[in-house]
Amino acid sequence: MGPRSVSQVFQQFQAARTQFAQAIAELAGRPDCIEQLLQENVLGLLQGLLSDVSPTIQQNAALAVGRLASHSLPVAELVVRADLLRKLISIEADRPNRYLKRAVLTSLKSIVKQSPEMAKAVISSGGMDFVISALEEFDSGVKEGAAFVLGFTARHNLALATEVIGAGAVPLLTLALQEPEVNVRVIASSALSDIAKHSPETAQAVLDAGAVPHLVRASGNPDARLRRTALFTLSSISKHTMDMAETVIEAGIFPLVLEHAGHPDELVRKAATSLIKEIVKHSPELARLVVEGGGLGVLVNSIVRNKGENRLPAVLALGYIAGHNPALSFSVIYSKGVEALALALDEEAENGIGAAAAWSLGCVHVK
Repeated sequence: MGPRSVSQVFQQFQAARTQFAQAIAELAGRPDCIEQLLQENVLGLLQGLLSDVSPTIQQNAALAVGRLASHSLPVAELVVRADLLRKLISIEADRPNRYLKRAVLTSLKSIVKQSPEMAKAVISSGGMDFVISALEEFDSGVKEGAAFVLGFTARHNLALATEVIGAGAVPLLTLALQEPEVNVRVIASSALSDIAKHSPETAQAVLDAGAVPHLVRASGNPDARLRRTALFTLSSISKHTMDMAETVIEAGIFPLVLEHAGHPDELVRKAATSLIKEIVKHSPELARLVVEGGGLGVLVNSIVRNKGENRLPAVLALGYIAGHNPALSFSVIYSKGVEALALALDEEAENGIGAAAAWSLGCVHVK
């Protein structure tokens, strides 16, 4: 056997490994194959594939890990117990590659979204430092993956959101709001919402990073996804205190949010009315600001046009406005708000929307 034959043997070996890794990645995405794959010791095999000399094989192995973990929490727990987390994070450090980094981040996202415990396991394995460094990368796909991981981690609870803040994620996510790629801005905005929603302290971290003006600007973007995500993030900030709601107002969200409450896209209307709801609940003065800007009309229109859960923010907003004082209650009545609430009560009687409509009707008082 000559040198050419030896080389051919190794080429065949690499081709077989590549084919095998691609097949495993494909099978891992099929729910009906998961049990059989686990019985065949796929996690042990992936350990070796993640250490392969070929970046393509490593990339397919990383994708397979993510697809397995996304199947269910028990499978994600098996992935963590097999110590694949440390292997995922270390392979990219040994060989920087944007496609490999994207695959690793996809796997981490699949793991952290399963439960707070899984998110904590990623952090304990050094995953947070890896994700933060990925958010500083030039490649937009890498930035998206990093923002996804941070958002899913923070979404679980206050403690994890605090860890994300402590790692320095908020200023980087705020910078990502200024990227040219819409997808990056959408995911960064969503991650900031997942951070801000938990407490006044987490929302203050987003405020301190200077995110609000960029979010207000994003809420006027032609892309409907970015509009509604930015509006929901502003809602997550505004809901905590009157000072935070006033900060959002001072950033120029009016009259833009009132225009969005009449947007053709039902989800944009829901996002806009959610922000209005979080603002008007704080004080009669903020409620009057919405009333004087013509907000009652768009809230009533939103209740009439929207269905199901998408009606809820506008229903509650009318209740908050009417509940402040008799003068504002009269404004709700004159704007046909009572009729809109009665319609929601009639059409949504068997779910929580009907209960919310009944509560809002009870807030209308004229004495």
